Amino acid sequence: MSERTNSGFEVEAGQRQSWQSIAAVWAGGMICVSTLMIGGILIGGGLTMGQIIASILIGYGIVCAYMILIGMQACDTGLPIAVMASGALGRKGARYIISIIVALSCIGWFGIQAATCGTAFSTMLAGLRGTEASAGMITVWSIVWGAVMLVTACIGFKGLKWLNYIAVPLLLIVCIYGLVIGIANNGGTDAIRNYAPTESSGLVFGISMVVASFALGGVIAADYCRFAKSRADVVKSSIVGVMPTGIIMLMIGVLMSIVTGQYDITAVLAALGAPVLGMIALVLATWTTNVTNAYSGGLSLSNLLGFDESRFRITTAIAGGIGTLLAAFGLLNAFQSFLSFISALVPPVAGVVIAAYWIVGKGKKENFVLSDGFSAIGIVSYAAGALFACITGGSFASFPGLVEAMPFLNIPFFVGPINGIIVSLVFYVVLSKIFHKQTVK
Repeated sequence: MSERTNSGFEVEAGQRQSWQSIAAVWAGGMICVSTLMIGGILIGGGLTMGQIIASILIGYGIVCAYMILIGMQACDTGLPIAVMASGALGRKGARYIISIIVALSCIGWFGIQAATCGTAFSTMLAGLRGTEASAGMITVWSIVWGAVMLVTACIGFKGLKWLNYIAVPLLLIVCIYGLVIGIANNGGTDAIRNYAPTESSGLVFGISMVVASFALGGVIAADYCRFAKSRADVVKSSIVGVMPTGIIMLMIGVLMSIVTGQYDITAVLAALGAPVLGMIALVLATWTTNVTNAYSGGLSLSNLLGFDESRFRITTAIAGGIGTLLAAFGLLNAFQSFLSFISALVPPVAGVVIAAYWIVGKGKKENFVLSDGFSAIGIVSYAAGALFACITGGSFASFPGLVEAMPFLNIPFFVGPINGIIVSLVFYVVLSKIFHKQTVK
């Protein structure tokens, strides 16, 4: 027995938002220290300026492509990714496999961002007083900023929208100001003009880094694009929200790394005698990114616990609260490798979801069915894609003993997350034709 909808999660017509609102959420997610860090990594990899630009355009182009397909399906159905995946993996498959993976990833990354914010904020405050940040101070500020971010996420999409409307323009101005001043104070124009690395890690390395920086965001696009009024709005919000801001932030990281050897704009501002401005930039950048982690983690947790969306504030509070406590007490250090591994399992979800809706279902809402039980085809296809993504993307390399015992678990090839999406998609299409999409209760 199957039902076509899940009455607890659909977005109603009156809840739909403008494409500009959704684009603002994506833009806020792109503005963070980790995006700047990728710019620094590209420089560290010795990529030429041409390779850097190509990596950014191709990498974000790939993410936007699958993000748009998932987003348009979410717009059609009004469902978040944790529920929408039921069409490919069955209700139980989506609930007990996808919801757990997405929830763990979002909770973990929320904790990391809260810890980053709390540590940096404490360090800057201590620096202004001429002292050093204590462990207790870092714990307190990690909890405080985690709680502030969590409150915004609990408000829902409207909270995310207004936060980003205010923060995104301010953050772009601060980042560009820091770049200009950093270049001026360090004689940076000559350094940029004379930048000519002798050994490059290659274009594939660059693309892989760019894709990895937003691979999770491309999958949870459904959680936000379900508020779009039309498929066209999904396309506009995804491209306008991701591409311009992502390109600007990565290039700031690139140029700052060339000029100062430091990609972090907040550290550069502090070194230039503007620590308060740097602190504001850091807090806002972390805030705009982290609320999406709490919100999506809460939605996945709702589906896992069998709740409808009316209780999303409770599950969002639980998700963010766990992440904040992990951050405050330093427990994230104990399972960073595990978190990276879990996050690598998310992108292949896109493969089975896209295959089920756009290829098998021909992109028609009337063909979308939330199947009961576990879908054997969906689960096998997802597992194949996830395994291939981890093997080719270096996910198992975080566990040296495992790789030494079984070296076949680490065979780098192209871009791990994209490999996983392609393999899971192909498996789903082929198995659907062979077995006519049987579902096991």
